[in-house]
Amino acid sequence: MYDQRQKPPVYGMDKRSKFFQGKHAEIVAARKFFLLFIFLLASLILYPYTMGSGSRYYLFRFFGSAVVLLSVYAVSFRRSIVLIAVLLAVPAFVQRIVLFEFDASALSVIRIGLSLIFDIFIVVVIFRRVFAHDKPNSETVFGALCIYLLVGFSFSSAYGLIATFEPHAFYLDPTTNLHSIPDRFDFIYYSFGTMTSLGAAGITPVSGEARSMSVIESLLGILYLAVLISRLMAAYRAQNEAR
Repeated sequence: MYDQRQKPPVYGMDKRSKFFQGKHAEIVAARKFFLLFIFLLASLILYPYTMGSGSRYYLFRFFGSAVVLLSVYAVSFRRSIVLIAVLLAVPAFVQRIVLFEFDASALSVIRIGLSLIFDIFIVVVIFRRVFAHDKPNSETVFGALCIYLLVGFSFSSAYGLIATFEPHAFYLDPTTNLHSIPDRFDFIYYSFGTMTSLGAAGITPVSGEARSMSVIESLLGILYLAVLISRLMAAYRAQNEAR
């Protein structure tokens, strides 16, 4: 006997829900560089609030872990690349969640070094993906901006490695700093100040390695903006005008 109280499954609704889920997944996949850029920018803005406790402290931890996950998702073009990215993402994920301080221990050097390798790997993959397009769009522009921010974070880790091997590689001016040993945010501040050629008041490279790395980052920042970004934006504007 057929029970009238039992309603047959609505296959049309299942198909519709699957359709919308598929559309949402396509939208996210098409905006992966934009999402990564937003989270990178948010991490940079929230970095001064990492000390202490509170909602902003845990919010930064969320953005830090999301940056790692989105970085892996942004380079998910081939299975081999995803596998390498996942393996390299483990120390980077721990680095951003636990927020270890720079010290001269072997474990700290290995952890920072692996995190730096992860950042470099993500930069190289995104760079090849972005600048291989003959017809750039808004997503490739955000990919180029992601590279710029990732390079800044990568150099901050490199400065941290230099400081672990040579504690007096950087000098903090006591008139503008409340501490004498540079911390993680000092290196981020110095990295982006050097890359943008604005300078970082209050922190000075002293050792030859620190000064050499600073010159390299400054040149990369200038050349990247003057050559690659300008070329990409010119091609993007020309493509829009041709439509």
